[in-house]
Amino acid sequence: MATRYMRLQRPLPFFGVRQALRRRLGVYRFLPLFFLLGGGIEWFMINVKGGKETFYDVYRRKQSERQYNSLHEPQTR
Repeated sequence: MATRYMRLQRPLPFFGVRQALRRRLGVYRFLPLFFLLGGGIEWFMINVKGGKETFYDVYRRKQSERQYNSLHEPQTR
């Protein structure tokens, strides 16, 4: 049964790449996948608008608000 499964898998694309990653990287073989996933999420947050703003626009606005408040709040020391 296992040999039939292996014979069916061989002609599939990336089978050799998957086996090479397993041998070469071992436990870390999923690292490239997570790297690409993280890059995709980052791209999404910078470029895709939800309503009027992107996540990055909100981050920059909040950061400038915090900086403004820290400069203009009274010193209590």
